[in-house]
Amino acid sequence: MSTADLTDEMVNRVTWKIPNALALVGSRAGDERNAMTTSWITQLSMEPLIIGIGVDNTAVTHRLISSGGTFTVNLWDASNTRPFVKFSKPAAYEAGGDGSSPATGALNGWPVYEAATGAPVFVDAAAWMDCEVRHSVDLGTHTLFMGELVAAAINDDDVRLASMSDTRMKYGGVKRH
Repeated sequence: MSTADLTDEMVNRVTWKIPNALALVGSRAGDERNAMTTSWITQLSMEPLIIGIGVDNTAVTHRLISSGGTFTVNLWDASNTRPFVKFSKPAAYEAGGDGSSPATGALNGWPVYEAATGAPVFVDAAAWMDCEVRHSVDLGTHTLFMGELVAAAINDDDVRLASMSDTRMKYGGVKRH
């Protein structure tokens, strides 16, 4: 195979085969909160424990993480992938909880509360990680935010966590025009 065979279609097909977790990334700067669906998540270091996420440079989440310096990674039960579609566009935040859960508000109707850093954590997440940004690198269309883990929890240890292969969603490859 030569580089001439490296068509946009081939790049998309091969990069979409990379096994990726699927999660909601929570972000906050001041009173503004957001969450977005992401599949670009990885652990980058053990000491300190660093989690990396790739975020589109034009996304609201990019602006909030850049300004607020924190993010959460909310891992989800694979049997419930509905939330991922709701967070492909900027989220609407509503303050206040109903008192029946730890929720202090909701993003797109999904209850959230503040993690140690103040970034939103989803009540319904199977597991979550709260990170303070230590480094960021602009890589072109996306920035790699590297956050040190400062808090985490597992709410349901028995579920299989969601991945891109659980949905019809595709992300990566070449930029669509």
